[in-house]
Amino acid sequence: MRLILEIWERRQTLPAAFVVAALVGCAAPTASPPLTAEPPSPDTLGPSAAARRHMVVAANPYAAEAGLSVLNAGGSALDAAIAAQLVLNLVEPQSSGIGGGAFIMHYRASDGAVEAYDGRETAPAALDAGPFLTSAGKPRAFNDVVAGGLSVGVPGLVRVLELAHRDHGRMPWAALFEPAIRLAETGFPVSPRLHQTIAGDRHLNRLPAARGYFFGRDRKPLPIGRMLRNPAFAATLRLIAEQGPGAFYEGPIARDIVAAVRGSRVNPGVMAAADLAGYRAVKREPVCAPYRVWQVCGMPPPSSGGIAVAQVLGILQHFSYDARSAVPSPSFAHFLAEAERLAFADRAQYVGDSDFVPVPVQALVEPRYLAERARLVSPTRAMGVAKAGDPLGAKASTFAPDLHEGGVSTTHISVVDGDGNAVSMTSTIESAFGSRLMVRGFLLNNQMTDFTIQARGAPAVANAVGPRKRPRSSMAPTLAFRDGKLVLVIGSPGGSRIIGYVAQAVVASLEGDFAMASAVAQPHVLNRNGRTELEEGTGLDGLAHALRELGHEVEMTEMTSGLHGIRVRDVVLDGAADPRREGVAAGN
Repeated sequence: MRLILEIWERRQTLPAAFVVAALVGCAAPTASPPLTAEPPSPDTLGPSAAARRHMVVAANPYAAEAGLSVLNAGGSALDAAIAAQLVLNLVEPQSSGIGGGAFIMHYRASDGAVEAYDGRETAPAALDAGPFLTSAGKPRAFNDVVAGGLSVGVPGLVRVLELAHRDHGRMPWAALFEPAIRLAETGFPVSPRLHQTIAGDRHLNRLPAARGYFFGRDRKPLPIGRMLRNPAFAATLRLIAEQGPGAFYEGPIARDIVAAVRGSRVNPGVMAAADLAGYRAVKREPVCAPYRVWQVCGMPPPSSGGIAVAQVLGILQHFSYDARSAVPSPSFAHFLAEAERLAFADRAQYVGDSDFVPVPVQALVEPRYLAERARLVSPTRAMGVAKAGDPLGAKASTFAPDLHEGGVSTTHISVVDGDGNAVSMTSTIESAFGSRLMVRGFLLNNQMTDFTIQARGAPAVANAVGPRKRPRSSMAPTLAFRDGKLVLVIGSPGGSRIIGYVAQAVVASLEGDFAMASAVAQPHVLNRNGRTELEEGTGLDGLAHALRELGHEVEMTEMTSGLHGIRVRDVVLDGAADPRREGVAAGN
């Protein structure tokens, strides 16, 4: 037990292979690592790493080791992402899993194809805004609706993994489940982050299944280092591995999901078996736009991430600033904040589920439109709250603006395989522990709270709740290219702050030419069309003063990004995990 605690506490300074090997050894001392074709060398795993063949960066050492094992066994980047994601469901259950959804950006090196896969959750067919309103027609508080069945959307993760695997998988579907199944059966030590998240949650103890799993008999949160097994989850994964994704969306698992949602003692929901059986993942056209000498590609709606990151970068390129400073310079911080104001104003006005509402995607990232938006930025004065632009020249959208912010518990995986294929995948169950409903060893999402709930009679917004709609997201899995060659794979958790985290890291990595470890660790500057937020505890007091002199209303606040990136430099893969969380980079 003492060894486990020391490993986690000294994670940043110990050789990372020792961290992974020791943790795996503590969990299963007699078991060899699953799918390992060759053991990773000590200098290729850690918070940052360099490799020449392939690499995976994920939010937990177990997940990174699973992904690396798949790559070493000849699997593709997509195969490795699936294996890592399933392990994350187990060891980082507060953030993502098969009870939630994901967006996947994929690059195929053989022909340069960039593809976007949408596994966002959908609203049940019988859902409307009514249950989210008080008797007076006002929106109920988030904390009043987040727990229980009402907030649960139809999970999309399993279907989107199936869709992407059909296109890009090399290894058999079932083989990719082996690392997570084995670890669920043998157990793993509770990490500091998992313990802290359990202890800080106000709802988890209210739901019996989650309480029984995450708390001891004394009703205290599981302590750091406690061995945690999940045989129910292992059995669930084995069914999906052996019978295919249909085993999740129809049959006993689906029946149990519906029963948990509709029978919840807290906020019962309306999901039906037909909602699960009818879910489909969707392949969409990615959002690609120029940024100086690079091309940056991201997710289209229902995510706002691809559009907003492209807008921020497209506006920034009209200004000069110092991008090479380890601490953001006043000029860069000012222009970044102003560009983000403008992007968030357009996001609020225009972006929703494009299958239900018109979203002028290409017009929003068109260079001439972004040049017009850039002209609104003064070098010497903050603009205050920005207004949405008019990308089509005729105010085509009739929706009212909306400042909904979204959830914060998410994860990101970046992978590059030996053939140069890449995956940038961001997945989520929305807030920490989702709806707190646990079924067969996994948590269900609370994604319906990502819709904008308005007072009865208010003007419609693009992100309004509706049957079978997908709520707007800020997830921004991103790929960047120069002269047609892949140069960056990146993404982050963080709710609506994801947009700012990713945009700033892209600038630091590409324009600033930072090593990946420095790019993901840079102190954050963010504006969501209101206050300019600076990351507290990072020595930005001088920057705060400079921004206030320019008219910014500044707030110092905690920002727990989880940026995971891989920079491709000639034949070297430079990977790093955000030091604010527990991730590692693993490669050979």
